[in-house]
Amino acid sequence: MPELRPWRAARPRLTRVANAVRPRLARAATAARPRVARLARAASPQVARITRAKTWQYTAGAATAGLALAACVVTAAGPWDSTGQRTAERDRAAAAGQRGGASHDGTSGRAGANGTAPGGPRPAPSAASVLTGLGGATGGGRPAPDAKALAAALDPLLKDAALGGHRAAAVVDIATGERLYGSAAEEALTPASTTKIATAAAALSALGADHRLTTRAVFEPDTKELILVGGGDPTLTADRDAEGRAGLRALAAETAAALEKRDVRAVTLSYDTTLYAGSDLHPIGVNDNLARVTALMADEARTDDSTSGPAPRFADPAAEATRAFADFLQAEGIKTTPPGPSKATGRADNLAAVSSPPLSALVERMLTNSDNDIAEALARHTAIATGESADFEGAGRAIEAQLKKLGLPTKGVVIKDGSGLDRADKLTAGLLTALLAKAADPDRPDLRPTLTGLPVAGFTGTLTSRYGDGAAGVVRAKTGTLTGVNTLAGTVVNADGRVLAFALLASDTMNPAAAQTALDRTATALAACGCG
Repeated sequence: MPELRPWRAARPRLTRVANAVRPRLARAATAARPRVARLARAASPQVARITRAKTWQYTAGAATAGLALAACVVTAAGPWDSTGQRTAERDRAAAAGQRGGASHDGTSGRAGANGTAPGGPRPAPSAASVLTGLGGATGGGRPAPDAKALAAALDPLLKDAALGGHRAAAVVDIATGERLYGSAAEEALTPASTTKIATAAAALSALGADHRLTTRAVFEPDTKELILVGGGDPTLTADRDAEGRAGLRALAAETAAALEKRDVRAVTLSYDTTLYAGSDLHPIGVNDNLARVTALMADEARTDDSTSGPAPRFADPAAEATRAFADFLQAEGIKTTPPGPSKATGRADNLAAVSSPPLSALVERMLTNSDNDIAEALARHTAIATGESADFEGAGRAIEAQLKKLGLPTKGVVIKDGSGLDRADKLTAGLLTALLAKAADPDRPDLRPTLTGLPVAGFTGTLTSRYGDGAAGVVRAKTGTLTGVNTLAGTVVNADGRVLAFALLASDTMNPAAAQTALDRTATALAACGCG
């Protein structure tokens, strides 16, 4: 079965504050609006700042272990405060408890502090950072876990029968890249949606964090054909409020203005999806977890107003998007024919274009929400950027090639898609931890969204409703679930403040809920273990 999302029930309660931001930029506070309930699906973590002292330091945000969760929507004034705590998480905890201690902005519970009204909740207690400074002078001498002590803590948990017949695990010290623990770490197993970690790194490596996906409207002057040319942007939106995404309405308005300058009021309307090749149907077939993989769609071809999670999809995403474009053109005074497929020629004039948020933001949204449509799009764009065919096979080859280019251990690795919905995908725990460590390398800031997009335990994305215990806020990880497969890979801060990368893969599981609990228990033990 497709990836399970236990967080869907809580989805409307989250604040989506940073789905369209560049790495290392803090987003200014925004005023609440009537549509906030719909827009607040999943807060996309911002990119952490990376600095170097005598050795390197990796910082990101945090919430305190065991903070109470609130069933409320907050508008975050940027994702991180000066102490490295996630402000959205801090505010949610404060709202839940109606009490708090030290303020993170120096206002210490004063009326109106942190955007709260007089008489409202005081700030939550100060919390340790999820990812605190590491190494050398900045590391404060924090010890790395002892391998034997770590094994003593993890081995019994990994023997849980709920993890099925095959399980693999690896733990790496991010500061040094040293593997501290391994159990069948080189055995290639079905990774499910942890495949998206590999897709993210490959796309960022091949395209760059600032790359954008562009949708164009072109005009064939000889035939008066207007062609909507798909640029492979699944986040293109028909919503009136694009909220940083490429807007189909804005494209129509700009296109209509260009046509009027040419004294053209009626056109033959077509659409071009030839950027991609091969079948647009994923091997799992028609499924609510993703649309057909086409270079042109609006709002991921969802038939409802959702922005994440499973949803029914239009049978022909490109035709549906073009029909919406036609309606917007009509509103601008341009008459069109019913749309049909075509291909723009080299003689076509570019009339208008809209571009997606930067790739860094797309990667973060993909990882936080486990967005299969973005994953498949990024896989195809990786193929295009590296000269492979823009189909499932070419995308798989391109991702594998980028992993090798990054110097990662790829023995046994098989990539058949970008999302991990294909059961033929194979990854190792060793590769996943090495990849996460590579993304933290200060010499590879382009890969940083691979870390900053990971869901935060108990707070965001696919981990929203998990880790209600002491690991809430200190585990950041990508989930993966298929029938008989449960996986988890990400980062954790242990009891000594050391940042560790981990990967846990389990196959032949019989009870997905029990397997998920076993994985969460293992990650929680890793967080609690100083193991010095």
